[in-house]
Amino acid sequence: MTKTLIIIPSRMAATRLPGKPLLKINNLSIVSHVFKRAEETNIGEVVVATEDQEILVDVLKNGGRAILTRNNHKTGTDRIFEAYKKLDIKDVDYILNLQGDEPDINKDDIINLNNFMINRDAELGTLAAKIKDVKMLNNRNVVKVIVENKLDGNNFPNALNFTRENLSKNNKNIYHHIGIYSYKTSVLEKFVTLEQTNNEKKNKLEQLRALDNNLKINVALAKSSPIGVDTEEDYMDIKKIMEYKI
Repeated sequence: MTKTLIIIPSRMAATRLPGKPLLKINNLSIVSHVFKRAEETNIGEVVVATEDQEILVDVLKNGGRAILTRNNHKTGTDRIFEAYKKLDIKDVDYILNLQGDEPDINKDDIINLNNFMINRDAELGTLAAKIKDVKMLNNRNVVKVIVENKLDGNNFPNALNFTRENLSKNNKNIYHHIGIYSYKTSVLEKFVTLEQTNNEKKNKLEQLRALDNNLKINVALAKSSPIGVDTEEDYMDIKKIMEYKI
């Protein structure tokens, strides 16, 4: 049976909203919301990887599992690889990197990505959602992915490019990229040995390192775009949505 491990990288030192993992929604921290959403998928073990003792304590207090990592990682992927090695869990086939700042991500989308990875024997996969507001196309804070074929829920095509640039004049197979990744363990081990490319550093998108090194990234269609908490405004928006649901 295929074994998937979910690792959630999280740290206090976010550039635009420091301390965001511990901001509360319905009296529960954002990172613990993500942990519980991941657990609800029943895909496999879930662990938060963090450099901060405060996050570790919060996750444990709320019934989760967490592990301390170094504080000098350049990317979240490097952090999850260190956690994977430290955890020393045997026979893991896939490692799913779930963002720690998307507390309302749809659990079915996570399950769907995991199923695609296993059924297609894919090496590296991610999610994308339809763009419903054209303003997103020229918003540099929104990462767009261009795929080789139109996403329809049943296919898992290759990503051609990821960008923050204005794509309002291009309307062919562009989707809102959702920052969740599933790696075959062997591919993750290869990825972290690769040097950061100029393309990656210029655009601040580590997935470009994979494409620059001819690693294929397959894309599955997500039902919705979760709100990533990057700013105070994002936090207030997601807080209203999630607290209204209760």
